[in-house]
This record gives sequence, structure tokens and C-alpha cells, in this order.
Amino acid sequence: MARVIHVFRQPDRFVAGTVGEPGERTFYLQATEDVRTVSVQLEKQQVSVLAERIGALLEEVQRRFDAELPAEPPEDLVDTEPLAVPVEEEFRVGTMGLGWDAETEAVVVELLAVTEEEIDESVVLDDTEEGPDAVRVFLSPARARAFAERAERVINAGRKPCPLCGEPLDPEGHICPRQNGYRRSEED
Repeated sequence: MARVIHVFRQPDRFVAGTVGEPGERTFYLQATEDVRTVSVQLEKQQVSVLAERIGALLEEVQRRFDAELPAEPPEDLVDTEPLAVPVEEEFRVGTMGLGWDAETEAVVVELLAVTEEEIDESVVLDDTEEGPDAVRVFLSPARARAFAERAERVINAGRKPCPLCGEPLDPEGHICPRQNGYRRSEED
């Protein structure tokens, strides 16, 4: 079957969001352009890495090309709305690609579906017929910063970390390895 690549050249929206309660959240990235919306599922760590790498990429572009890029996202671009519903997962993300399109001065984010086979790096950010399905999103530097800002907020909205071991605290507490198994609760 032919590879499907969902391309969003001028998305109205590209956001990270979750479904579920802290501790049981499922993370999604959602791209919307006109009436088309595509949602992909991924891990919390992948969202965190993507936000971090977008910031690093913009710093590198600014340094290398002496470009004037926003250091902070404009407030009007930081999307605080929930994910568009229903959230229908197109695929689960396995590999992510990130690049800079100098011609359009845009950050390019590519999300590839999980596959059984080893992924050849040549399929990332390429239109080859073979390879996993993908979502490719082009973001202005300001929108990329806004995406990263929201992604950080989504990540930090989960369970509070234990002040001793850093593991997430459940409402019932957790068995803290730094306390020899003493069960800490959020009130401790």
C-alpha cells in the first residue's frame, strides 16, 4: 500500500494535548488546516524532546543565518484551547524529524508512524513512495515557539514530582526509593 503523507504547509493550528487524567494521560499532536484535522499519538517524552529540539533548532538558525527570530512566542499565538474532538488517532508516532526550510523560512516537523521494519533515514522529510505514513507540518518561527511553549505547559500539567526522587506522585502517594519504601503523599 502506498505511503500517506499528510502535509500542512500553513496550518491554522498545530498543538500538543492530552486525553485523560494525570497519570493516565494519552499524548497527541494535532494539526489543523481549513477543515482537515489529523491527530497522532505519541509518548510524553517525545513531546518534551520535540519542544526542546525546536528551541535548539531556532537558536541554531538564528546563530548560523544571523536571522531575526522571536525569542518568545507572541501571546496571541499561544493556543490554550483543548484538542479538537473527536480525537481520532491517525497513527502512533515512532520517528520524528525536524528541519529548517530556508526557502520558506519555516521549521519543518515530520512525524512518522511506528513500523516493524528499521527506518531508513532517507524517508524522513522526503516524499518517497516507500516508508511509514507521516505528518509534515511547516511552522513559522513564531508559531514554532508557540508550539514549544504549549507543549511545555502540557507536559508540566501532569502529576507533581516527588521532591526527593523526582518520580511522579500519585494522589495516594508513592513508594519513594530515597525513603526506603516510605509511602509519601502529596500532603507530606
